[in-house]
Amino acid sequence: MTPTETQAAEVAFPALGTTAVLLVGDPRAVGVAEEVLRDELVAIDVTCSRFRADSELSRVNLAAGSPVRVGPRFAEALEAALRAAELTDGAVDPTVGRAVIALGYDRTFASVRPEDARPLPVFRPAPGWRRIAWDPRTSVLRLPPHTSLDLGATAKALAADRAARRAAAAAGCGVVVNLGGDLAVAGPAPEGGWRIALADDHSRPVPGNSPVVTVTAGALATSGVRVRTWRRGGRTVHHIVDPATGEPAAPVWRTVTVAAATCVDANAASTAAVVRGHAAADWLRDAGLPARLVAADGRVLRLGGWPPDDFDAPDGGPR
Repeated sequence: MTPTETQAAEVAFPALGTTAVLLVGDPRAVGVAEEVLRDELVAIDVTCSRFRADSELSRVNLAAGSPVRVGPRFAEALEAALRAAELTDGAVDPTVGRAVIALGYDRTFASVRPEDARPLPVFRPAPGWRRIAWDPRTSVLRLPPHTSLDLGATAKALAADRAARRAAAAAGCGVVVNLGGDLAVAGPAPEGGWRIALADDHSRPVPGNSPVVTVTAGALATSGVRVRTWRRGGRTVHHIVDPATGEPAAPVWRTVTVAAATCVDANAASTAAVVRGHAAADWLRDAGLPARLVAADGRVLRLGGWPPDDFDAPDGGPR
């Protein structure tokens, strides 16, 4: 998802293994908004990164089987993950960490080998989020033995929500924060709203060939199986794991984009839809969330009042 506005100030830079894009309604306030965004990104990385030995998540995973007290930022991220698991009936489950690592995603994606000759691992179901013992009063957490949390499905979205709210308050104007397809809006939108281009790969939108939606508040999230892929044992695999099997989710949907009040909720729903495959449409209808699903063959399904595709101008500019 790529903002297409040209009047607002825009900043983009690498972060969290993806690209952070910030759009600020008042160009004079871009500096203070960017400072807030960078602060949130540092905080979520130190707290929730699987790829840092010094992160709080790494400390928690090493202590699996024993109680450990966590800080307030980690507690917020954990509760977001547990809420996502509950709302999706376990289709999004933070206990998939070992399954993701076993597939070869045990380092930043830029370092994952595109061709891994090793045989595929023996797939096993995730331990399950209901086995996590969490006491919010004491901030004490105990994971089941031999369990690794992966908060990637929700922590990045949480960072987008937090950064958008804080940046809008600090800048005194509307902002958009997009972290690799997790997009949150806060503050007053420009006249006509923010125009957001959708793409399989947020970093490579196709000018003039990307459907555009208008957003005035809330959030969008896109989950997909086309970008973060690699070969393992002669098979193409990806990073969205079905907790029920421990395998990469079947590639029924190329991408799923969902609109919701918060980016955490939108991300949970879009990820769950990828995991649910053919059952996703009925589940999203029951949830009442606007969604756009693109099948592996390119067929598009719109649900919950999602508007017909409006394509960007031929030169890639807004129209």
